[in-house]
Amino acid sequence: MWILLLLIVGAAALLYIGKPLFAWVLPGLLGLAIWYTTGEPGTGFWIACAVFGALFALLGIPGIRRSLVSGHLMKAIAPMMPAMSETETSALEAGTVWWDRDLFSGSPNWKRFLDFPVSTISQRERDFIDGPADELCRMVHDWDVLQTGDLDDEVWAFLKEKGFLGMIIPEEYGGLGFSAAANSAVITKISSRSITAAVTVMVPNSLGPAELLLHYGTDEQKKHYLPRLARGIEVPCFALTEPNAGSDAASMTSSGVVCRGEYDGREVIGIRLNWDKRYITLAPVATVIGLAFQLSDPEHLIGEKDRYGITCALVPAHLPGITTGQRHDPMGVPFYNGPTSGKDVFVPLDCIIGGKAMAGKGWGMLMQSLAAGRGISIPGLAAAAAQLSSRTVGTYANVRKQFNLKIGRFEGVEEAIARIAGMTYILDAGRTLTTGAIDAGEKPSVITAILKCYSTEGMRDVVNDAMDVLGGAGICRGPRNIMATAYMGIPIGITVEGANILTRSMIIFGQGAIRCHPYAYEEMQAVATRDVPRFDRAFFGHIGFIATNAARTFVLGLTRGALARSAGGTHTRAAIGELTRLSSALAFISDIAMGTLGGQLKFKEKLTGRLADALSWLYLGSAAVKRFHDDGEPESMRAYVQWSTQTATYRVQEALRGFLDNFPIRPLAWLMRVLVFPTGTHHRLPSDRTGNRVARALLEDTEVRAKLTSAIYKPAASEPGLGALEAALAKIQAADNVESTVREAVRQKKLDRKPKATLMDRALKAGVIGETERKLVEEAEAARADAVAVDAFGEIREFDRSQEISSAS
Repeated sequence: MWILLLLIVGAAALLYIGKPLFAWVLPGLLGLAIWYTTGEPGTGFWIACAVFGALFALLGIPGIRRSLVSGHLMKAIAPMMPAMSETETSALEAGTVWWDRDLFSGSPNWKRFLDFPVSTISQRERDFIDGPADELCRMVHDWDVLQTGDLDDEVWAFLKEKGFLGMIIPEEYGGLGFSAAANSAVITKISSRSITAAVTVMVPNSLGPAELLLHYGTDEQKKHYLPRLARGIEVPCFALTEPNAGSDAASMTSSGVVCRGEYDGREVIGIRLNWDKRYITLAPVATVIGLAFQLSDPEHLIGEKDRYGITCALVPAHLPGITTGQRHDPMGVPFYNGPTSGKDVFVPLDCIIGGKAMAGKGWGMLMQSLAAGRGISIPGLAAAAAQLSSRTVGTYANVRKQFNLKIGRFEGVEEAIARIAGMTYILDAGRTLTTGAIDAGEKPSVITAILKCYSTEGMRDVVNDAMDVLGGAGICRGPRNIMATAYMGIPIGITVEGANILTRSMIIFGQGAIRCHPYAYEEMQAVATRDVPRFDRAFFGHIGFIATNAARTFVLGLTRGALARSAGGTHTRAAIGELTRLSSALAFISDIAMGTLGGQLKFKEKLTGRLADALSWLYLGSAAVKRFHDDGEPESMRAYVQWSTQTATYRVQEALRGFLDNFPIRPLAWLMRVLVFPTGTHHRLPSDRTGNRVARALLEDTEVRAKLTSAIYKPAASEPGLGALEAALAKIQAADNVESTVREAVRQKKLDRKPKATLMDRALKAGVIGETERKLVEEAEAARADAVAVDAFGEIREFDRSQEISSAS
């Protein structure tokens, strides 16, 4: 028995270290050798040797395996492969894989990840963030924008003059040429002041004409348009979404037919365009429209094809047949957004971005360029809302009193504050890590989809908690209200750049499982091209990969990640071990799901959504570890990384548990549960003690509050809202010692506690405090009252009850 146990342990050890072939060959040979030397090798022994030799020849020798096994396997597996549409294939092949590949490998290289240099903001970029970006924030008063429905003319002129609309355009074309990190920092700062201003800046620097021109435009297109876009001479929009074709671009009905026509007084070969688009940001004021449409060439004027597919072009907005100017009203946040349509609009062929050679390649172009919006702009907006919530609540809970106690002292409020502060740390860690990857040359399409989806969901949670803490101060709109616009804007971030429901249930895992997997995409391509040697390498590599991850999952589950590759500092090593364990579990479960459900898995959106949750929280948890590591592991932020990693590992655990609870093949689900959770589910949400440390740091440590909210705009003390709130806190803190002195006098029976209204007067008269100290308290209380006040307006609507009375009678 002990020999058998030794062989099993040896096989498991070889699997664990990634030697799947040796894991069955070496224990098998050793077992045969022991059999031979410890007994009489009879007929059974020689049969076993023959079977073992045949298996080794069939499975272990590539030449024999390909001839006798792999070709038949490929034919049998081909019907199980998921059918991929053209748009799905383009999305799958777009961008690059990065840390997401490691997380799908089951054995992430943490040393390489922690050593990865996240991009820093240059001095020139910092000067812009602290200069023009700050000045823009001072110019914009969000309440006024909400009332007028637009930014001031002065603000529009400033945006154009200072280059806000051309941050991503290189300096050689007149733009600012900013990094992704700087672009994100600018968006984050402006977003904390005005969503309208932020979206106005986002769009020209996100998915749109400039982004597409930079990567695909002809030299002539770049020289003409980029300087004009950089200076704001041209205001761009990009028209993709249609009434019946949002995320399903294959259903797009906007059309372009290649034909002859007249343009600028001469006959040319061009395109006759017809479109009907909606939800297009900046469309009402755009001078140039980036347009996606289905291109056809029935007369074969540009080639042999009848249909080319989705194509992107730049269309001047003034051309006959184009209708713009109407506006949608996105939740009352008045950035320009509206429909655009075109009827029989004729443009020359050179309006195609990249020229004729890029006809029909539009969807791939769009997928490649989505990283800007998904990885930079929208996460910047979410991080701004989270940081604004943290700064507002961290201040307000120290200023506002109930039952003669600062509300931040109530445990119920503290619980919400801990969630606000902890999620703020996670969201900003994810934002800066992702922009660092983009600046390093990556186009991580899966990661940017994760960040867009889960940062906006995190924003929803944070802002909701902040509104709960603020109470009436959060719901009464006016110049004093800090959070109302952020609350109104939550559904906007969740909806744009791919609605979150679709992104979670179909894109993140569907794209990630295939693109990030070391073998799955190879197998699909091998089957598609009928390449048996390629299929053989991929398939049997895949089998070994599954076996290795099964062993790793079980062993790491038994040891709770203790045997994972050591990395990180003292405070994060255990969290890294747990994240590694869960990475192995995700890889193993994903392979079993793909292998058993095949192409049907893409329609099991509840299951794939849970696997997307697991992958996404692995990424967010690792981002928090990376942030803590890069900051030098400061003791002041230790509670924050603990809160973040505990939240992340719990979310991954619950996602995997939910998957196993609902996996349709129940015996297999039971087996997976034994391997994934051999000792049960141990991860829990952060304890009350950890939450207390997170909340107290935000409330009491000014350095932590400043660090956690360093990316947002800090208004002047004279401004209503956050400026007045922070000014009040400074005065209250200055008076705290005085109040402590008076409380001590009450405790020592030198003063009567009541009446409270005359306490300070009696303290002054009794010589407990002096006149200067009394004045500090008076100023603090006046500032407190002003800071917690809400706006009230003189115009009150008179309700006409005559019709109601008439109806009742």
